[in-house]
Amino acid sequence: MGMRPLFHPSIEDVTVEGILHALSDPVRVAIYADIVAQECSQNCSTFLTVSDKTIPKSTLSQHFRALREAGLIRGEWRGVEMHNTSRCAEIEQRFPGLIRAIVNAHAIQSKHGAQAKRLAAKRSSRRLVKNK
Repeated sequence: MGMRPLFHPSIEDVTVEGILHALSDPVRVAIYADIVAQECSQNCSTFLTVSDKTIPKSTLSQHFRALREAGLIRGEWRGVEMHNTSRCAEIEQRFPGLIRAIVNAHAIQSKHGAQAKRLAAKRSSRRLVKNK
């Protein structure tokens, strides 16, 4: 059974708009930030839980396709598993600082989001105590 070769745009065809569009989805930016952080190749099944949400495999492969078509990752089949690596070095040469800025901003937002959730949980538990 031959696997179809995957489409990867040449680095000259990678656009800022394409990158921003691919990373505008909260799940995709989380997956991508994770790939960038790990830098070793990741197979798709590593991501079945992204930010505590379980994601169906079919949805996951759509996310990977979007990242791949935007030129953010390179995917290759190893047996039946897809391994994904970032194209950071190539993108860094074309758009210096872009990926680092996006990944850093995502990290700040994620940290802020976690703090906001904790505060909201504290507030609602206080309300429950008051209402008794």
